[in-house]
Amino acid sequence: MKYIEFGIGNRWLVRTEIEQPNGTEVEVKGVICPVKFRSLYVRVWLRKTVWIMDSQDGFKKTLKPASRFKIILGIRSEL
Repeated sequence: MKYIEFGIGNRWLVRTEIEQPNGTEVEVKGVICPVKFRSLYVRVWLRKTVWIMDSQDGFKKTLKPASRFKIILGIRSEL
């Protein structure tokens, strides 16, 4: 899976995060093409609570161990 994200709270304003089949993640500055659109999402991370609204999966609320602030608009893409 590939996640292309735009917003505040990440290392870069625009980044691509690639999830490898073995579970590791690679973060790259900018957009890595090609983009095979799967869904659009908005992620709001306030302290340890993360709210995600995804066009395919709907609404999710999760808790994370790290305390952060992020507002992200993202595209989920196939590799």
